[in-house]
Amino acid sequence: MIRLAIGTLRRHRGAYLGTFLAGLLAVALLAGAGLLLFSVLTATPPADRFEAATAVVSGAREVTLTTTREKHKKGKTKTKTKTKTERLSGAGTLPVDLAPRLAGLPGVARVVPDAAFPVELATAAGPVRGADAAPVIGHGWSSAALTPYRLRAGHPPAAGEAVVDADLAARGGLTVGDEVRITTRTGLRSLRLAGVAAPAGRDALPAQGALFLADGAVAEVSGMAGPTAVAVLAQPGADRAALLAAVRARAGDAPVLTGADRVRADLPGALPDYIGPISVFGFTIGITAFAAIFVLTGTVALGVRQRLRELALLRIIGATPRQLRRLLGVESLVLAAVAALPGLPLGVVVAHLVAARFRHLGVVPAQFTVRVNPVVLLLAGFAGAVVTLVAARFAGRRAVRVAPAQALTETVVAPRGGMLARAAVALVATAGAVAVLTFVPLGGPFGMGMTFISSALLLCAVAALGPLLVRLVAAVPRRLSAGTGAAGWLAAATTRAEVRRTAAVAVPLVLMFAINAPLLLNGELLTRLAGDQQAARLTGATTLVTGATGLPLDTAARVAALPGVTGAVATVPTRVVLAQGGKPQDYAAQGLLRTGADGALDLAVESGALAGDGTFAASTDLADAYGWRLGDEVPLWLADGERVVLRLSARYTRHRGFGELTLPAGLVAAHDPRGLVTMVALRHSDGAVTERVRQRWPDLRVVPTAAATRTDDGNQQGAWELLVVVSLGFVAIAVVNTFAISAAARRREFTDLRLAGATARQVHRLVDREGLITVTAGLVLGIAVTSAVVVPFSVAQDGVFRLVVAPATYLVLLAGVAGLGLAAGALPVRFVLRRRDLPALGDR
Repeated sequence: MIRLAIGTLRRHRGAYLGTFLAGLLAVALLAGAGLLLFSVLTATPPADRFEAATAVVSGAREVTLTTTREKHKKGKTKTKTKTKTERLSGAGTLPVDLAPRLAGLPGVARVVPDAAFPVELATAAGPVRGADAAPVIGHGWSSAALTPYRLRAGHPPAAGEAVVDADLAARGGLTVGDEVRITTRTGLRSLRLAGVAAPAGRDALPAQGALFLADGAVAEVSGMAGPTAVAVLAQPGADRAALLAAVRARAGDAPVLTGADRVRADLPGALPDYIGPISVFGFTIGITAFAAIFVLTGTVALGVRQRLRELALLRIIGATPRQLRRLLGVESLVLAAVAALPGLPLGVVVAHLVAARFRHLGVVPAQFTVRVNPVVLLLAGFAGAVVTLVAARFAGRRAVRVAPAQALTETVVAPRGGMLARAAVALVATAGAVAVLTFVPLGGPFGMGMTFISSALLLCAVAALGPLLVRLVAAVPRRLSAGTGAAGWLAAATTRAEVRRTAAVAVPLVLMFAINAPLLLNGELLTRLAGDQQAARLTGATTLVTGATGLPLDTAARVAALPGVTGAVATVPTRVVLAQGGKPQDYAAQGLLRTGADGALDLAVESGALAGDGTFAASTDLADAYGWRLGDEVPLWLADGERVVLRLSARYTRHRGFGELTLPAGLVAAHDPRGLVTMVALRHSDGAVTERVRQRWPDLRVVPTAAATRTDDGNQQGAWELLVVVSLGFVAIAVVNTFAISAAARRREFTDLRLAGATARQVHRLVDREGLITVTAGLVLGIAVTSAVVVPFSVAQDGVFRLVVAPATYLVLLAGVAGLGLAAGALPVRFVLRRRDLPALGDR
């Protein structure tokens, strides 16, 4: 059987070329997406700042909630406990007296309290960042021993001095004795550079720059009440097990980290964040897997359909249906194995290219690297083989079950039947899509993912009822084509008689449009809505004041208090953790400092009013999701893990590109390690206000409101566009393959037309008319699927019914798919007609 399968593949190389290319690309994309997801799931921080420590006692780095439920069944009670955690964006502090208490334990050589806090470093030339735009983290000089850092020049810092790592010194052009400026939430300071330090064998730790202050200045500069971690260094020969047990007993509820876990004691903002990329790459592999299954199934089905005559002959000479199934299965496995050989290396290349683009867009940390894992590659190859095998079995289910006496008839008359099963599949898929679009909140964080799921379900319904739907939607273009002459009439008749072949070519076009258009259009809609809401929020402001590295809250207050300012709002971004049903979840939030009578920031408060200390405001979507009412007391966890209970005083609607929650700015600045103001919106009618700001704070940027109403959603839209490009390229090649297979299978038909007297130009006209009918049918179905998804998504965002979100994007996508379809239908036929063995009796 294997020899027969290999012989068949050799003899029909041209017929299998399309399936081979589809399988190759499917394996490549599955391998690439799998490597990206594997790499982000197994990504670890690039360096351990606590390498020299035996153990590290860490402050809060996550919110952990444990829920216990009792289930009573058949007179028995079962207790089920669930523990959920959510990572904090800041770091909790430890008691000041913990370090002295740990220092007295037997076997302890030294205890080092470590305070880590973000620092904005600048020179006269501008801000200084670490490699790959890494943040600069401040510490006390005693923490240098934990890595350890060694001085390369200068001396340890005294009061009013600092030491930086060698990489920062090189990037900022700094030498010992230079003056540097640092900005923290406690204010702006000028320091003298006392020295340059570096870990052994390198200039700095990856992913973070280091700045060291005198230990006595840390509390004043950082604004923290205690260390964020306490490192314990053991004496040589000490019993480590006993030491760790004693440290855990003294540490109480604080986690004691050892080995590779020590890195978790670092400041979360100093470590690369891979939470977001996990969902991005998971979404990528979902799109890739669906497109691969869809494309391979259609391509293999069309290829098997072209071999009905061959399969029929095998049935006549005695082959059983089981033997034919085995033959098709072995052929598909051999073809998948051959396609995997170049597909897997190509997948590695794809993974590196996508990762590089995502790093440029800021979707993944700059330190993210692709890890090539043989198991992932083998699984991708196995997945490609399974999909190809299933597609072959599915495509050949009718061909292998016909009776021998009916085999030749089956090659002439297109197989019919199975509509009941197809209708059932289509009904279930459509019902699933309707349920998703109706009952799932598309306006929430999973809205984009739900649109992909609903698109996939509707595409499955279209594929199941492909011949019937194509027959219906192609009726009008067939009538129009029939009135354009003999070629048009024949094209209409051919597409009507060969509706299955027409559907096999049209359905990939539906996939090409309907799987990509919703992603692109919905992503563009979210970006536009965020920009519109940002502009609407700042309608009342006259001027925006920003700093290259952020402003301390007291500086923002002084800007707001300038003469001539009638109203001002300062914003401090942060993350807040909420809990519902024992599951913590973090949300973007803003700390607000409001002064004056006139509102410089309009959040479109729906009910209640923005109040002061002890209160917070929430977006209407979030308040509805959690069932909050005005006046409710709600527990929240701030960036450093501090739990506070605040009263809901207002609900607002303009939250896109801003945050789901607003809190008092002082509370946020006190508990967020960065705690800097990103923007001060001023309302004034005095033109001298701008000049006053520039005179007193020359480093600040002062611009009109209209010049700074952009949001940060461009990177997210860029990620969606990259996913569309990957998917579009794959499906485009599949479309070309499908047209090529169809054209090659019609060689006998073209021969008959030439023998009947048709010229090559007339055959071209016939094929062009058929292609136009097919492309029109595919685009109509694609538009129907897209509209069914885009309209509910649009309504869920802001209640506006939008059939076409972005006309320009829509038309470009339509034109691109139509152009590709027409070209893919015409070019293979021209190649076939150039074959010398085709008769040319009709030529003149």
